[in-house]
Amino acid sequence: MASTSKYVSELIEKLIAKNKGESEFHQAATEILESLDLILDKHPEYLENSVLERFVEPERVVMFRVPWVDDKGKMQVNRGFRVQFNSAIGPYKGGLRFHPSVNLGIIKFLGFEQILKNSLTGLAIGGGKGGSDFDPKGKSDNEVMHFCQSFMTELHKHIGADVDVPAGDIGVGGREIGYMYGQYKRMTGLSVGILTGKGLSYGGSLARTEATGYGLVYFVEEMMRSNHKGDFNGKNVVISGSGNVAIYAHQKVTDLGGTVVAMSDSAGYIYDPKGINLDTVKQLKEVERKRISEYVKIHKSATYTEGCFGIWNVPCEIALPSATQNEIDEQSAKTLVKNGCLAVGEGANMPATLDATNVFLKSGVLFGPGKAANAGGVAVSALEMSQNSQRLDWTFEKVDAKLKDIMINIFNESAKAAKEYGHDGNYVIGANIAGFKKVAEAMIAQGAV
Repeated sequence: MASTSKYVSELIEKLIAKNKGESEFHQAATEILESLDLILDKHPEYLENSVLERFVEPERVVMFRVPWVDDKGKMQVNRGFRVQFNSAIGPYKGGLRFHPSVNLGIIKFLGFEQILKNSLTGLAIGGGKGGSDFDPKGKSDNEVMHFCQSFMTELHKHIGADVDVPAGDIGVGGREIGYMYGQYKRMTGLSVGILTGKGLSYGGSLARTEATGYGLVYFVEEMMRSNHKGDFNGKNVVISGSGNVAIYAHQKVTDLGGTVVAMSDSAGYIYDPKGINLDTVKQLKEVERKRISEYVKIHKSATYTEGCFGIWNVPCEIALPSATQNEIDEQSAKTLVKNGCLAVGEGANMPATLDATNVFLKSGVLFGPGKAANAGGVAVSALEMSQNSQRLDWTFEKVDAKLKDIMINIFNESAKAAKEYGHDGNYVIGANIAGFKKVAEAMIAQGAV
């Protein structure tokens, strides 16, 4: 959708000029701002209060060096980030990503998307994101611990249970959260719900591990049913990635009668028309930390292909991109459409390019944007915060039921906003508008902050 006002066009131009080289942030901001252009005529108070100008500017950006000692006794140095983007509706909330690709532009894009994602959950959490260009892959537990302790030594100055509550993301799982939580306690002397995704023995929530993958499937299921496209039962599903989101999306798809025929990692993808065996994937990726190519040594009906992006050539009725940003380009989107794909749900953050998204929307393929479809993880993180504050542990069933209700509500709110502003069925526009309006109202109510 092209921008329809000079005001929004100029705002995007200024944002790009001010944030040079941050292509992912430019992409996210352009998509969101062009959607919000639709509501400005009905809400002149947004212009009068410069809400959009404030909305695109982080409240705080923290960058710091992270020195740590490897197993050979050599000092290594990485760069750490925390972008506290918007706290209008609650404490900053968003994951920490440890990956070589991490830079300020990526963290800003993730934090910006997080504002709307968190708003859509209906919970009192603002938007933030952080991480480092540190790569946990190939590192010993001791090296990861040294890095995490150094990272938290600086980060702890900027976070707090009622200020900013980080979680995990790519490269940050239970091991890393545990090391950082331990260091936070040493630095502050506090036992509080400062990180989410914690182990169950020290304040974690049941269903948090499964939350993003399960929530993705709950959202797509509701999207399909509402559009009379059936459900997962009997459908072939392709899920990119083989990390936490992909694994638990697979589990829930299978529970609902679907067949996952392909999964991937950063090196390539596996395809098995009989269905990917989840137990094997879990063993390889969660226990042995091996490449997914090892799968074909165990299951002879499967094939492995180098190059992870080729996974979108596999025919399927439902695609769940759950690996990384911009993994589906325009050509891949056209291939999915040609092969009869009915629905796409973004399990990762912005895995479809703007061109790919437009292909899906123009072709009538149901499309669930990441800020809506993958909000399950942060939703249960907020539920973990609630349990920590109350010193309570909820059952898996209770948390899962709340998660499903939240995801169905996110779909319904996105669908309602899309229809209200003349774009029925466009859940990208709907999610952007529904998430933004709550934040905008809070910003205006709180004055010039």
